[in-house]
Amino acid sequence: MQSITKRLVSIDLLRGLVMLLMALDHVRGFFSNPGFNPLDINQTNLPLFFTRWATHLCAPSFILIAGIAAYLSLKRRTSKKELSKLLLIRGVWLIFLDLTVISFAWTFAPGIFIMGVLWVIGWSMIILAALIHLPIRSIAIIGIILIVGHNLFDGVQAENTGSLSWLWSFLHERKIFMPFPGIHFFVAYSLIPWVGVMAIGYALGKVFTFEKYQRLRWLRNLSFGLIFSFIVIRGINLYGDPEPWSLQSNLTRTVLSFINCQKYPPSLTYLLITLGIALLLLYLLEIKSFKFLQPLKLFGQVPLFFYIIHLWLIHLAAIMLALPKYGLMAIILPYLNKSAMPANYGYSLHHVYIIWLIILMILYPLCHWFTNYKSQHKYWWLIFL
Repeated sequence: MQSITKRLVSIDLLRGLVMLLMALDHVRGFFSNPGFNPLDINQTNLPLFFTRWATHLCAPSFILIAGIAAYLSLKRRTSKKELSKLLLIRGVWLIFLDLTVISFAWTFAPGIFIMGVLWVIGWSMIILAALIHLPIRSIAIIGIILIVGHNLFDGVQAENTGSLSWLWSFLHERKIFMPFPGIHFFVAYSLIPWVGVMAIGYALGKVFTFEKYQRLRWLRNLSFGLIFSFIVIRGINLYGDPEPWSLQSNLTRTVLSFINCQKYPPSLTYLLITLGIALLLLYLLEIKSFKFLQPLKLFGQVPLFFYIIHLWLIHLAAIMLALPKYGLMAIILPYLNKSAMPANYGYSLHHVYIIWLIILMILYPLCHWFTNYKSQHKYWWLIFL
């Protein structure tokens, strides 16, 4: 029991770490306005590029950990049928939250529905609710096929699928739909290959039942294997990402081109490097207790509460700081459409980091309170937060 507890601590620490990175990315999105994509190697600088690139770790880690947690929860439940029911209910709940509370937190505008990370986690849980009745090996194979093979369909565009364009976007393409005047549906996270990442996470959960030596060997070998595979496949430059890398004017820019992989939908190379780093971090958190990282465990224990609160807090803070300069227009400053922002809107990157730290200082006591509340109360609805 003690070893299982320690392993869960490492998972909480990783989850807490990626949540900090996620908050940084969202603070950057709401408080900066560079006028270009931070990953555009022709316009960006190293601090801005890596501030954005580091946050690529977030979604893959969240979804992988969700799969691992589903497997480990099976050890606390009497049957797969009970776990399936929980996954189904929680999946529907996350989809509902993303289309309501979270969508409004992003925009503060009615009629805009964003299908983001909770949306894709929810659908992945619903599909996993069925997959868990298969053998672990079969679940792993399905996950690998989705991750490795989905780039074969990069050439298929939703606009060429006729009346099924919405379905293809739901599965594999980022797109905005306007079915009715004033109603926008933004598919930010398509289902494939994210459902494969959760399936892989579920299969990986079995590793966390191994003895420590065997578990560490698996985590180390898998992490190095994924990172090495990324280097080889990205280096060959024939498959695995719709945007090939290219030689640039200097070595630094060439390296940036090499590691800059597509996130929407996540390419094979994107998932190889991010999941490889995530497993490497899990390995390091298992072999050594980093005391300075222990506060992250709190954030990792209440991920959904953190996610909901941090978006509302960041957006409200952005409005409060912008009101003196832009008046009521600050309330409708669009997050998703940077071109509509005033040219002089935004703060420098070092100010973004300062604001990020202040946001975390506010979030910490809130998460601490909620953790204590959950431990002292056993209301049925707390399982959904």
